[in-house]
Amino acid sequence: MELVKRIDEHVGANAEKFYKTTLFRSDTLLLGLNCLEPGQVQKAHDHANQDKFYYVVAGNGRFQLGEEQVTAGAGEVVWAPAGVVHGVTNESNGRLTLLVGIAPAP
Repeated sequence: MELVKRIDEHVGANAEKFYKTTLFRSDTLLLGLNCLEPGQVQKAHDHANQDKFYYVVAGNGRFQLGEEQVTAGAGEVVWAPAGVVHGVTNESNGRLTLLVGIAPAP
């Protein structure tokens, strides 16, 4: 079992929709990487029984958290508690790279 991964080796792009990959997964936690190119969106959604965080690795994005809109950049963490509608938009000119955790795992 691989226990250490380099984020930069898993960054990717998808012209159709934002890129995502799973780094680690157990019954209690999913840890993944989402990469949004300029203009790409992760549509607003919720997880009724799962907490989620986004750690901004690179770039900056606009996050919807319920009725609130917040901007976060590299080095910041965004929290979406269970049941709160959330989504993200890359409004910048470069790639937005997010380390994402969801617990318990979907």
